[in-house]
Amino acid sequence: MTVTALLLKMRDIRLLRYLLASVGALAVDVGCFLILLSMGALAALASAIGYSAGILAHWILSSRTVFTDTVAERGHKRTKQKALFVISALLGLALTTAIVGAADFYAIDPRLAKLVAIAASFTMTWLLRSRVVFRAAS
Repeated sequence: MTVTALLLKMRDIRLLRYLLASVGALAVDVGCFLILLSMGALAALASAIGYSAGILAHWILSSRTVFTDTVAERGHKRTKQKALFVISALLGLALTTAIVGAADFYAIDPRLAKLVAIAASFTMTWLLRSRVVFRAAS
């Protein structure tokens, strides 16, 4: 196996681990979202709160199971990495909230909008986290 092939295989495994971590965080997110919707909360607010709960779950899962080899040591570098992670999450939150809020405004089922938002947010945060937040030190 060539070095390039090995690196591609490792990247795929990392993406699979990220996907599984995202599913765990998504369970927290969607669970909160559906509970809040059933309680009569506004769809955009319920989406924002659910996503925020998922942020915490995702940091724990990502830093302990996905990017273990590129998590910064304690101190300034780790704090910076956490800040970048939160920024990536807030960008995902903004995207998710905008999609669900717009759909709700146009009387589109917020649950369907949430599915679109999940795909869009997953793609954006994977790219940011794999290429910026947890990039290997050069």
